[in-house]
Amino acid sequence: MGINIKLFKILACPLCKKKVSYDKKNQKLICPKCKRKYPIRQGIPIMLINEAER
Repeated sequence: MGINIKLFKILACPLCKKKVSYDKKNQKLICPKCKRKYPIRQGIPIMLINEAER
């Protein structure tokens, strides 16, 4: 299950506010500035700083 494209276009990292990129293979949203990786679970991006991988 992928992420909704309309939703993806408006998402930004909650920590540094930069636009995130989509890693389809690993189902994660990645911030290019702070390098945090936010998981996508069942098509829903989990944009919580404490849920992000570093």
